[in-house]
Amino acid sequence: MRTLMLLRHAKSSWDQPGLDDFERPLNARGQNAATRMGRYLARKRQRPDLFLCSSALRARATCDLVQAEIDDIRVVHLDDLYLASSAKLLEACQQVEPEIETLALIGHNPGLEALALRLVGSGSARERQRMATKFPTGALAVIEFECDGWTQIGDGAGRLARFVCPKDLED
Repeated sequence: MRTLMLLRHAKSSWDQPGLDDFERPLNARGQNAATRMGRYLARKRQRPDLFLCSSALRARATCDLVQAEIDDIRVVHLDDLYLASSAKLLEACQQVEPEIETLALIGHNPGLEALALRLVGSGSARERQRMATKFPTGALAVIEFECDGWTQIGDGAGRLARFVCPKDLED
């Protein structure tokens, strides 16, 4: 069994129009959402073995705030995850060592949402529809796979266990 947690970075700031997109920080709402998502994962005892994280500032900040709530977990920052396609994100997941049972991937849309939709073949129809309608900033899709290693995950092979948005969580 493998569990993939797809977390879209939290809401970023547009206060500095000339700032390079890669360097945009989280705004206050995004900071709050990432912290709440970390608390949610701590309450659910859903702790990844590894974070794969885009090296963009807003993704790194999201990871730091989530991780602060659930313990110190190994993080690998990858430039290739910045605005990556679903195919590139899937490739990154498939290269993870087999000892990792729960992987959290923190990235960007549209690739992250496309990957979630691509991988999920079962689970609550209502939650799948909700995820397909909108995958907002700070949202988390938890997808489970009946397999022995990450190389075996692929199109339609996953079951959507949960889809959680920051607005679903209490402060």
